[in-house]
This record gives sequence, C-alpha cells and structure tokens, in this order.
Amino acid sequence: MIKDREVCRVYVGSFNTEPINTAKNPVGEQLFLSEQGDLIKDLYDIPHRSCDRKVNEFVKRVRAARIHALIISHLKKQMPSMMGKQKAQDKLIANLEEEFYKVQLAHQLPVGDFPPINKFRETVRGFDFSKFPKLDKRIEDTFTQVLNGDIPDLLKSFDNPF
Repeated sequence: MIKDREVCRVYVGSFNTEPINTAKNPVGEQLFLSEQGDLIKDLYDIPHRSCDRKVNEFVKRVRAARIHALIISHLKKQMPSMMGKQKAQDKLIANLEEEFYKVQLAHQLPVGDFPPINKFRETVRGFDFSKFPKLDKRIEDTFTQVLNGDIPDLLKSFDNPF
C-alpha cells in the first residue's frame, strides 16, 4: 500500500526487449506506445513536480507557523497581569475552540489551517501562557510578506503559473 495523498498512476506496457506483437492485438500497440509516451513525459516532469511539492510544503509550514504565533499571542493577551493566572489559563484551555474562532475572525484565517484542537490543548497544558512572548508586528509583517510576496515571486521564477 502506498501512503500518499496523490492518486497513483499505473502505466500499461510491455517493457521487455521483444517487439510488440501486433498480430495478436493490433489495438495493444497503440495503447502501449501511448502509455510509454506518458511514462517518458512524466519521468521528465519529476524535477518540476518535486520543486512544486517542496514549495507547497514550505507554504504549509509558513502558514502553520503564522497560525501558531497568532494563537500564542492571542492566549498571552487574554492572561491577567497579576492575580488568577492559573484560573484564567485553565478557562482558556477549556474554551480553546472559542479562542481559535476569535483568532480566525480577527485575522480572516481558514479554519483548515488551524492545528487539531485536542492535540494543541494537550501540548499547551504544560506551559505558562503569561510567559509566552508577544507577537512582534515585524514578525507578523514578515509572515505576510513571505506568503503574499516572496512565495509568488519564487513560483514565477520557476515558470509556475500559480
């Protein structure tokens, strides 16, 4: 079993040293030659698709880092400055769905970019929210510049129309 999100392509052909027997099946030759042409074309496209996959993976990581930074900054802002920190943190963890929704609305983010809520909840339980760093505006602007400027420019340099 192949664990990949992409649908696997299966090529039909005769790749031995013998010529195709057209006497038995004349349609088979056309199919085999067509499939062989597709295989050769796909083999030549591997480096291009590899680059696309790497850029797409990079975009996913940048978006995930941005979301995490925004969530952490939001949780930090919700913490009281003096008393009742643990109680406030426990309430934030319990209502994490609501906090994710607030971040989503405030920054117009797709819900699919957010981390799995239960895993995130378990991860942040061991941290003190009041010690989280504030999100520097320059870092937020850098995320925006990378996603909206640098990556599209990079894709243009690889002749990618997307």
